[in-house]
Amino acid sequence: MSASATAEDTQVLTQNIVGARRPSNYFWAVISMIGGVGFLLAGLSSYFKVNLLIVSNTTSLQFIPQGIALTFYGVAGSLVSIYLWLMILWNVGGGYNEFNKNTNTVKIFRWGYPGKNRRIELENNLDEVEAVKAEIKEGLNPKRSLYLRVKGRRNIPLTRVGEPIPLTKLENQGAELARFLGVPLEGI
Repeated sequence: MSASATAEDTQVLTQNIVGARRPSNYFWAVISMIGGVGFLLAGLSSYFKVNLLIVSNTTSLQFIPQGIALTFYGVAGSLVSIYLWLMILWNVGGGYNEFNKNTNTVKIFRWGYPGKNRRIELENNLDEVEAVKAEIKEGLNPKRSLYLRVKGRRNIPLTRVGEPIPLTKLENQGAELARFLGVPLEGI
């Protein structure tokens, strides 16, 4: 926050949430696209007996069984790539958390899949917030997330889904939010 920040700025806390536009999703979308298209071209080359690949000659492969297998893996890899690129385009899971003391509201916003529920918005009064809860589970599938505990509702997730957040960052975010809202931090 800059030195010229006004008192109104300190009354609003906004946390941006990265959705599907993570670097790892870009990486896997590119890798699956390259692999899928490569396998597909290799399979089609074996069927048409025309070299469609620049790096090697696959016309000597028999279409049954090698070409069919390559074509199947090519289609599967290309479909995975298309799915990842669409997720990135739609930014599924992305959004923000806004805690506004001026309007006494908490607004949780996320982008979903296209359709009637594309925009996911939850709005509550700050007075209904009971605590900020940190959930930490270690092991083969670690889970580190922050939740907002609200009266009469389920816990509302505040952090992104997928890659676990480093423990220090989770603690800092939870402590900052609990201090801002004036509620206890549970689970740490």
